[in-house]
Amino acid sequence: MRTAYLFLSPALVFFGLFFYMPIADIVNTSLHTGPQADRFSGLDNYTDAFSDPAARNSFRVTLLFAAGTTAGAVVLGLGLALLVNRPLRGRTAFRLALLVPYLTSVAVVGLLWRNILDPQLGVLNRMLRDLGLPTQQWLNTDPLLTIILITLWQIAGYTMILFLAGLQGIPEVYYEAAWIDGASKWQQFWRITLPLLAPTTLFVSVMAVISGLQAFAQAYIITGGGPAGATDLYVFHVFEVAFRARDFGYSSALSVLLLFVIVAFTLVQLRAGRRREVEY
Repeated sequence: MRTAYLFLSPALVFFGLFFYMPIADIVNTSLHTGPQADRFSGLDNYTDAFSDPAARNSFRVTLLFAAGTTAGAVVLGLGLALLVNRPLRGRTAFRLALLVPYLTSVAVVGLLWRNILDPQLGVLNRMLRDLGLPTQQWLNTDPLLTIILITLWQIAGYTMILFLAGLQGIPEVYYEAAWIDGASKWQQFWRITLPLLAPTTLFVSVMAVISGLQAFAQAYIITGGGPAGATDLYVFHVFEVAFRARDFGYSSALSVLLLFVIVAFTLVQLRAGRRREVEY
């Protein structure tokens, strides 16, 4: 037992210093108020969070963002995986091209699309003007949908790779037996592919929800949280409270609440996903 703890000690020290201690410090800060978070206020910051319209709006926006990116990641990733899993010419290059956006940093992607969608100098509006068509206010018409689509564009390659690995792990003998029994392609997909991809779908959905709830750069770089709070993602709101309003106690309370929400969503997804696997 001592030998086991000896080998585990570097990891335990690492997690203790860089994971558990910061969490404990944030929880402690959330119980204080003032410019330096030096006055103990108990649970006042938490009660303020539930009555704050800006916090409620940012949470609602984040839930919509997470739901959109999660559903899109599953559907788009599975669709692309089914496409590139077929014996197509040049599929390796196609897979690589889809993966490149995911390998690019979120900041670079945000700056790229902010410039592309710029109403005056953006490439899209310039193309529309060249074609004699009216230009669009891309980031004002439906900004939340816009950043959801940008996020899906970036993560599509990653989810495709995950589903592709799941597809290639399904034994071909199942499809051969289904074909002999006269099952159509759709029946094979519904009765074989989807059930056996349940663990992959669960992993993709859990990671997508966690990533969606923690999203920040899309609002910070592309839209600035606007217009009128339409893209005020929760973590961006925490950033605004902490570094612009300089209210570290309240921002810490918001962060702790987000941690509980992420844990709750993850547990619910894991329980529902495992129950579905048992049914299959």
